[in-house]
Amino acid sequence: MSGKTISISAPWNGRKFFLQWEWLLVAIFLVIHVINSFISPWYLNADTFLSAPMSFLDKAFIVFPMMLVIILGNIDISVASIVAFTSVMMAVIFNAGVPMPAAIIIALFIGTICGGINGLLLIKFKELPAMIVTLATMTIYRGIAYVILEDRASGGFPSWFSFFAWGYVGPVPFILLVFAVTAVIFGILLHKTGFGRCVYGMGSNLLACKYSGVKTDRILLVVGLLTGLMSAICAVFLTSRMGSTRPNVALGYELDVIAMVVLGGVSTSGGTGRIAGPLLAVFIVGFLNYGLGLINVSAQILLIILGLLLVLSVLVMNLRTNKSGKKSVV
Repeated sequence: MSGKTISISAPWNGRKFFLQWEWLLVAIFLVIHVINSFISPWYLNADTFLSAPMSFLDKAFIVFPMMLVIILGNIDISVASIVAFTSVMMAVIFNAGVPMPAAIIIALFIGTICGGINGLLLIKFKELPAMIVTLATMTIYRGIAYVILEDRASGGFPSWFSFFAWGYVGPVPFILLVFAVTAVIFGILLHKTGFGRCVYGMGSNLLACKYSGVKTDRILLVVGLLTGLMSAICAVFLTSRMGSTRPNVALGYELDVIAMVVLGGVSTSGGTGRIAGPLLAVFIVGFLNYGLGLINVSAQILLIILGLLLVLSVLVMNLRTNKSGKKSVV
């Protein structure tokens, strides 16, 4: 007696595949490179594509956990303050006589704890929106940084510390290698593990996940810890790039990161998004900024262009959602 095989995978649809949001991002990415090549005749070379990311990849590390936060249907506006706080603490600890490697490890631990506090507050006070909770901690973390350093700068780091931001491993910048490895780790975490499926499920229907036995509080705490850790890693690379730190570093980073995630196709209503979109958005925004810098265009123009791209992304995603009547999560 012959058995029957039931397939749950849908047949490949070429039209649906090429109408994915990521392909529009690829087109925007190519257009930006074409425009930049007209701005500068020296733009299209390997050195540009390897060296330019060194100026913007530090904040891109926060994109990965922010993607998880937004897929959950939450928001975290405290990440830039965690960056400032951990950067200041690293400098103060080092200048107090602690060896630099130990100061870096302590800073990573402090950042992780800050993110964990956000997660615990969200678990304890479920009636409060994530924006209100992280608005409070945003003020607290940067406020502590100002109490510690006031308006002074702190630095004097060892010369080898600059390798994090400006060093090369062969022809490839060290920060680019670390970013690529981090992207692979978060890609596997989001798309290939039970943790990632729980994140999608909570973003789509939190109540159903609770009654299905998903440990939703644990997921919130882990995402908070990851957000704090990646913010601290951003602080290490940013401090290495600048050579010193102040309490006002990373101002506006939270808005840039949220913009990259949303531009990458992650819905603010939760439950939707893939890692490829935010990755493309990181390089779109980064090279757009780099190209405008070649002709000394003000940062305000970049904000206008980025705002228009965000409006376009939200409109297109809403149209696609309304047309299909459902959201795709993978």
